Amino acid sequence: MILETERLYLREMNQDDFASLAKIIQDEDVMYAYEHVYSDDEVQAWLDKEIQRYKTDGFGMWAVVLKENDIMVGQCGITIQECSVTRMLEIGYLFQKEHWHKGYAIEAASACKDYAFQNINAYEVFSIIRDTNIASQSVARKNGMLITGKCVKNFHGKDLAHYIFSITNT
Repeated sequence: MILETERLYLREMNQDDFASLAKIIQDEDVMYAYEHVYSDDEVQAWLDKEIQRYKTDGFGMWAVVLKENDIMVGQCGITIQECSVTRMLEIGYLFQKEHWHKGYAIEAASACKDYAFQNINAYEVFSIIRDTNIASQSVARKNGMLITGKCVKNFHGKDLAHYIFSITNT
């Protein structure tokens, strides 16, 4: 276990999480802001990339698991992302649709922010969010972040406008 909150724990994903991860990133409603759903091969590549991040960076997108039943309901974590040629420490989150609007995203994202400040000694953390993704923008705001910039990210051949949210460690 990496992190624990009142209702959740976050841990490294492993191969046993493939089906739970696929339930997230193969859902059109969940992935609407990306305008792309993942094939099984792409889900495996995503999982492999996160496992590699744990080894190289010491962090990545972690499985978000409900304490009450030990079910993975999402992923949330810290990754190094690039936006407008700037590399930044990003808090990201994606949850299974059936677990939206229960406060899990802000609970996990807030814990990740604290982790970045306390364990990685980050001065500033970011969330890079599609301009049309109002729900994720709301989570970032609840996490104390403000819009500090904009960028365009190319995702599967499409240029998509994003807001850059950030907060500094005070």
